[in-house]
Amino acid sequence: MKFDFFTEKTPPLIGVDISSTAVKMVELAEGGRGSYKLQAYSIAPLPKDAIVDGNVVELENLIDAVKLAWKLLGSREKRVALALPTASVISKKVLMSKSLTETEMENQVELEANQYIPFSLDEVNIDFQTIGDALNNPDEVEVLIAAARKEKIEDRIAVAEGAGLKVTVMDVDTYATDAAYTLIASQLPNGGSDQTVMVADIGAFMMHIHVFHDNKAVFTREQSFGGGSLTQEIQRRFGLSVEEAEIAKRKGGLPESYESEVLQPFLQMIATEVARALQFFTTSTQYNRVDHIVLAGGCSAIPAIETMVQERTQVHAIVANPFHQMTLNAKLKPQQVVIDAPTLLIACGLAMRGVTL
Repeated sequence: MKFDFFTEKTPPLIGVDISSTAVKMVELAEGGRGSYKLQAYSIAPLPKDAIVDGNVVELENLIDAVKLAWKLLGSREKRVALALPTASVISKKVLMSKSLTETEMENQVELEANQYIPFSLDEVNIDFQTIGDALNNPDEVEVLIAAARKEKIEDRIAVAEGAGLKVTVMDVDTYATDAAYTLIASQLPNGGSDQTVMVADIGAFMMHIHVFHDNKAVFTREQSFGGGSLTQEIQRRFGLSVEEAEIAKRKGGLPESYESEVLQPFLQMIATEVARALQFFTTSTQYNRVDHIVLAGGCSAIPAIETMVQERTQVHAIVANPFHQMTLNAKLKPQQVVIDAPTLLIACGLAMRGVTL
């Protein structure tokens, strides 16, 4: 069964990122001269354990959060692009003959998939995309195959449909991040050309590492670490519930000791984890250096985080803002967009599928 992970753009639609702690939505429009315009975005918090390890656990709570995010977005558009967590998708690059027809390629994909998917093909949806010519053989092309269990896809579709939305694209977190990176690259010297750039997207429980060389994805990895540990420490230290700790973390209002006793040690932990990821990448691949680090995810909103990471790694660091060259809808507050931008990478990458430039 084929499923459109790689469908070309199908305008218009809203990018919807369902993470472990929030539902994030982004709506883009064509901004003129080959650029995007940020029409609207929204972030709605999720109850604890509604999503666990990327799996839908509490359907009704999730549906309520998606409804709230859509209401906050203030859009009339009901078509959406969703993404599966990278861990839920098996992907593999294979080489195929250039002379194959589309049907022959589909048959070949099924044969390949049979070899490396540990489930019956009846239980999965498969899609493929030709990436480009093979490096060492002009008669072959490199093909990316992606497969996911149907139940994982159906769970997410059920959430969207329960909220009155229609899923037109099902993508993968990694590919959505890759798409958003094309917008972030313009924040870098030379637009990222001929450079190695590490994106560290720090979520609540996982740090997702994406490395690009000359603006092409060359490496991905996940490390078990995230902003959830800061929330837990705030809870423990100040006797708050999870919800209260999350609000205090974002809005402030904690005792003076918070800065020195809780936040600074946590920032040091982030810098150490990013340095570990950097070392793993340079020692396990052909690349022996990274030129820039781009920080994303909720933790990136902590003031001066890029300075801390830069000092620890001795690599130039910035905070991601995929919207920095976009025109903004007049209703949006530019300062707030800058604060929220690093958490909206995946939703932005998904929303890009709904705009034809």
